[in-house]
Amino acid sequence: MPKVLIQGKNMYYETYGEGEPIVILNGIMMSTGSWTSFIDIFSRKNKLVLVDFIDQGQSDRAEGEYSQDMHVEMLKELFSILGLDKVHLVGISYGGEVAQRFALKYQAQLLSLILSNTTSYTNHILKDIGDGWIYAAKTYDGSTFFKVTMPYVYSPEFYESNITWLKEREKAFSVSLKPEWYEGFIRLVRSAEDLNITDALHNIKVPTLIIGAEYDITTPLRCQEEIQKRISDSKLMVIKGSGHATMYEKPYEFITVVLGFVECYDKEIKIL
Repeated sequence: MPKVLIQGKNMYYETYGEGEPIVILNGIMMSTGSWTSFIDIFSRKNKLVLVDFIDQGQSDRAEGEYSQDMHVEMLKELFSILGLDKVHLVGISYGGEVAQRFALKYQAQLLSLILSNTTSYTNHILKDIGDGWIYAAKTYDGSTFFKVTMPYVYSPEFYESNITWLKEREKAFSVSLKPEWYEGFIRLVRSAEDLNITDALHNIKVPTLIIGAEYDITTPLRCQEEIQKRISDSKLMVIKGSGHATMYEKPYEFITVVLGFVECYDKEIKIL
């Protein structure tokens, strides 16, 4: 799959299928590879576009710190290069923060906005969680990083039920995560520290779906409720029994909610 040169950096993307485009923006520790199990279903009736931000996956690494606005501008240019006039923009956690920023600046390019397990404000708790993740990343030790970050990602029930799989992931972290990955991760965390766009969300006027999870401790449900309150006519769906990584803990529910909204975002449904 190709890379394109944008603002002097190679940005990696993948495309599948045809139809109204669904663009997925990754969570902070994710990459295009995180969506392998979802490709077939999301591209069955739609053009699926997966993107690695700078400092993620197969995209280039940055030389210094930046703001999330850099991602917004690079996405706008990528959409132009790919000929994507309007898209369904799906943002997961960190990707949801970028998606909100994109909607505030370029909502004319959106068919709909779908925000999963995200926030519009980096509060003090989230800032301290980020600092803890940075401290762990600076050890360059996969096991340490895993133990500090993963309990915030999954629900207690999922963690207990899938501990064997999680321990295999811990081993994989120690093998696969290199110093440049950790350094990029730190820059991504830093780029979200100034997030405070709650008071501007009323300016978003595109059809919007917000997805929250019952046991999300990283971006608790109240964060999604606040977004839903600020964006007029937005819809809020709560997935029961899931932690922050809803797409992994409850994949069928996540797919059903996203594709259901994409199917009916522009339809008027009258019962009475």
